[in-house]
Amino acid sequence: MLAKRIIPCLDVDRGRVVKGIRFLDLIDAGDPVEQAQRYDREGADELVFLDITASSDSREIVAEMVRRVADSVFIPFTVGGGIRSTDDVKRILASGADKVSLNTSAVNDPSLITRGARAVGSQAIVIAIDARRWEPDTGIKMGPSKGTDYADAGQTQQPHAENGKLSWQVFTHGGRVPTGIDVIEWARRAEELGAGEILLTSMNADGTRDGYDIALTRAVSEAVSVPVIASGGAGTLGHLYEALADGKASAVLAASIFHFGEFTIAQAKEYLRGRGLPMR
Repeated sequence: MLAKRIIPCLDVDRGRVVKGIRFLDLIDAGDPVEQAQRYDREGADELVFLDITASSDSREIVAEMVRRVADSVFIPFTVGGGIRSTDDVKRILASGADKVSLNTSAVNDPSLITRGARAVGSQAIVIAIDARRWEPDTGIKMGPSKGTDYADAGQTQQPHAENGKLSWQVFTHGGRVPTGIDVIEWARRAEELGAGEILLTSMNADGTRDGYDIALTRAVSEAVSVPVIASGGAGTLGHLYEALADGKASAVLAASIFHFGEFTIAQAKEYLRGRGLPMR
């Protein structure tokens, strides 16, 4: 088994790290440079820096802030938000990032994945997928649930399924725009087009601290051969284990449990090693 990774996420809105619940109700969580330095000291394997409103507000990422963050750490660093062209990809990497994360722009123009991979290598192209469980006939946005059982979520209708399998829809523009695209199909296509990694966020679980969507994580991990980073819902160290072991993710992304000092990266790694997982 390949070594697993722990990756703190720095969601940034107007130059500040923020955290919300299901992409809403954002609260301030600190300065991105200070947070990056702290995680580097604590032993994080990588960092992800996401300008969460860059696509929806049609703003460019501030390259200077990217440089400041990248210059402050010595671990691999991914940057996403508002990257729309191969020139943008090259500029972000030239600013000091190791990888770029594409979401809205890749859905709008899938050829950007291939062009980006050819320009800088697949290893530097991460496709971020914001996924929501959905009911197509009613448009109901399904709430968080454990595993595949919707009884705990208080839903009276079952989610859309094909051949008995759950379905998830891709959202873009910071989780604001539904696309009608099936998450599993999009993950497979992204890999075929040249993506080197998938950053998979459950919008239903995001910020709830009730645990990752294990069914979603496992479905995507089994559908592609590239690494999958599980994101959305971490509230305990046990949740990290479930995403890595049961969800078959290669890495876990977390924010709340680390941003506010509830757990350190070292505590998380010690716990996961104690449960038999190989860690970096």
